[in-house]
Amino acid sequence: MAYIVTESCVNCRYTDCVEVCPVDCFHVGPNFLVIDPAGCIDCTLCVDECPVEAICEASEVPEGQEHFIELNAKYAALWPVITDKRDPLPTAEEWAQVPHKLAELKEA
Repeated sequence: MAYIVTESCVNCRYTDCVEVCPVDCFHVGPNFLVIDPAGCIDCTLCVDECPVEAICEASEVPEGQEHFIELNAKYAALWPVITDKRDPLPTAEEWAQVPHKLAELKEA
C-alpha cells in the first residue's frame, strides 16, 4: 500500500523527504506536497525524513484525515514532480504543530 502525505504538511512543505525518494513520486503544490500512489514503491525512506511526521502508509492515516488519500492521488496528477530539496515555506515553523489545516490547502 502506498504512502501518503497528510495534513501536517500543509503550510510547511518541508522537502527533506523528496531527496531520499528513489522513484521521484513527490509532487509539489503551492503549500503542500503529495505522493503519487501509483509510483510509490513503499520503501519507507521518506517517512523518517519528514520533520512534521506528515507521511504515513495509507492504511495508517490518522482518524479524520482519510480524505488525504484521495487528495494525494488527485494532486499527483496535477502538480509537477519535485526531485530536489527546497527551503520550507517561510512560515513553516509557525504552522508545524497547527491542527486542522485542510482549509489552508491551496490547489494552485
